[in-house]
Parts: sequence; structure tokens; C-alpha cells
Amino acid sequence: MVIKKTRTSKKTRTSFGVRYGFRLRKKYAAVKEKTKSNVCIVCGHNKVKRVSLGIWLCKKCGAKFAGKAYTTQ
Repeated sequence: MVIKKTRTSKKTRTSFGVRYGFRLRKKYAAVKEKTKSNVCIVCGHNKVKRVSLGIWLCKKCGAKFAGKAYTTQ
């Protein structure tokens, strides 16, 4: 008895499930990965939160600075 394995596609881990299409989910996952690795330019701490488009706030030192839309550099 021969069992054929089916081809599986690469899975993106998002909160959308099967909705909105693969390309959109893939782009969303890439943006989310970029925002996780942001570093404060003042103290070097890794916990930086985006306040609004291009405005970032460090949770450790409280510094507010401008950067790109999804990254601090």
C-alpha cells in the first residue's frame, strides 16, 4: 500500500484564520515581525510602543521620538 503525501503550503500565523487571502495575511505577518524588534534610540531598551503613525514611546525611559511607520529606524 502506497500512501501519497500531499503538498502543504507555508502557514502564516495571524489572527485572521482563512479570511482575507494569503497575500494580505503574509504582508500583515511581515509588518508584525518588524514591530516586535524595535529598540529605543535613547536607552536601547526593547519595549517601544507606537503611539501614532511614526511616533514611538519607550516604556522604560519615557522618551518619545519619531521614526518610520512600522519601525523605529
